[in-house]
Amino acid sequence: MNTIIQVTGLVNFPITIDPTVWIFDDRKQTAESVFAPVEVKDELEAYTKEASKHWDQEITEGAKVPEQSTKTYKKVEMLTGTFYMPLAPFIKNTEPKEVAKNLLITTDEEEYTIPLEEIDSIFLLFCVKGKPLTEDGPVYIFDNTKAKKQTPIKNVKAFKIT
Repeated sequence: MNTIIQVTGLVNFPITIDPTVWIFDDRKQTAESVFAPVEVKDELEAYTKEASKHWDQEITEGAKVPEQSTKTYKKVEMLTGTFYMPLAPFIKNTEPKEVAKNLLITTDEEEYTIPLEEIDSIFLLFCVKGKPLTEDGPVYIFDNTKAKKQTPIKNVKAFKIT
């Protein structure tokens, strides 16, 4: 199975995508963050509430020493986590030409077309329980505006901007 995905078509910079290295990328997200309902919050109010909560906890319970180091936690999370990567940054890096309107996704069986205006809602599942998708991968395509239990697009071979 080829794990490299080409992005070609009406772009200024054709690129290749290698999902096997995304485990180290800080842009990866969990299902909880990808499919969470969007809440519009006042950032200052949210920060104030969080800081107040932390302050109150330290006053009542005292400061707590972390039980597990952040480095160890991140390693355990990477080895056991299920992660998604947003597709939009990769498509934007190709700098699609003015006339480009759609993203054509080529799989083993068929082709799917997604308008470029909807690219921000597309996420690529690349890792399940710390393992890459080897059987029908290298990525599964999900739309975060739909339910988590949707049928993903599998066996992705290439992206073409049309």
